[in-house]
Amino acid sequence: MRFLATEFDGPVLVAPEPISDERGFFARAFCEHEFAAHGLPIRFPQTSVSFNTHAGTVRGMHFQAGASAEAKLVRCIAGAMFDVIVDLRVGAPTFGRWQGFHLDAENRHQLFIPKGFAHGFQTLRPSTEVGYMISAFHAPDAARGFRYDDPAIAIAWPQPVAMISARDLAWPAFPG
Repeated sequence: MRFLATEFDGPVLVAPEPISDERGFFARAFCEHEFAAHGLPIRFPQTSVSFNTHAGTVRGMHFQAGASAEAKLVRCIAGAMFDVIVDLRVGAPTFGRWQGFHLDAENRHQLFIPKGFAHGFQTLRPSTEVGYMISAFHAPDAARGFRYDDPAIAIAWPQPVAMISARDLAWPAFPG
């Protein structure tokens, strides 16, 4: 695995290093030793999946507050997505800034998102499936978010929004 820097201190793009032969390839998607060597969490007690029928679906911007904050390892299992993180760490030089990543079933990249970041994505193809390894158990009372289209953040979504939940539309403005 290659651990590639992002614009932020903390988030990391994890790229597989496939070993190919006539059958296809083999690559590690997670290794406790390598994650620990890069200072990343190695305990993920919860794994979740999101299936999205339509291209242009937006989910986000979500995070868990307080002691229930989560780190996530996100990967596109099928289809393609534009994955977005926003720095929520008050006092960080990148507070309130966003960065987007193209994750798809072909590049097999994963995005490690540490605690202190909001997360959301837009599907770029129909039938996009997203897998999450999560460092903490979900705590519904700690669930927070802000609007995907908040002008204070100005995320440049690559496609018009085709689908979004009523819950995501009801989030307040960015908490900055």
